[in-house]
Amino acid sequence: MSAPPSEAGSHHPPTLTAHLRATTGVNVAACYQCGKCSAGCPMAVETALRPHDVMRLAASEQRERLLAAESLWLCLTCEACTARCPNGCDPARVIDALREEAAHQAPRAIGAFHRSFLDQIRAFGRSFELGLVMTYKLRSGKLTQDVTTAPGLLGRGKLKLVPHPIAGVSDVRRIFRACEKEEA
Repeated sequence: MSAPPSEAGSHHPPTLTAHLRATTGVNVAACYQCGKCSAGCPMAVETALRPHDVMRLAASEQRERLLAAESLWLCLTCEACTARCPNGCDPARVIDALREEAAHQAPRAIGAFHRSFLDQIRAFGRSFELGLVMTYKLRSGKLTQDVTTAPGLLGRGKLKLVPHPIAGVSDVRRIFRACEKEEA
């Protein structure tokens, strides 16, 4: 009788908890569901899964449910949840890692929005909404969706016609280049 293959030698994907621990250093099983993270989350009322729900589902190996959850994309990454965690579980880092994994499996529209948003940050150091909308529409193929809202937004000054880069945009671009080198 031979020993079972190690996780590294196995053809099975690592467990979600093992993947999260390897990528973030966070042991999701250490979360004892006190709810302090969710109590401080500014998006808790907008999301179906609050930070403590994400931690519970991750510890329960609910990979598919988490990766399909819209709540991952609604997280502001403000890190209020992480700051409030009495056990150092870092829900914001876990959510970010789950988003990264979900982005690889995301439907075209989510991936298109993600890339369009990052392109605006790289170019201007902040989001230029009109540019974001235009690049998203082109990438996603949803050219006419929400088109009737644009005149009202422009009229109320909510969509600026010209981007206004931040003073430190060269620093932001340097960070992007460093991240791209890490990924290569």
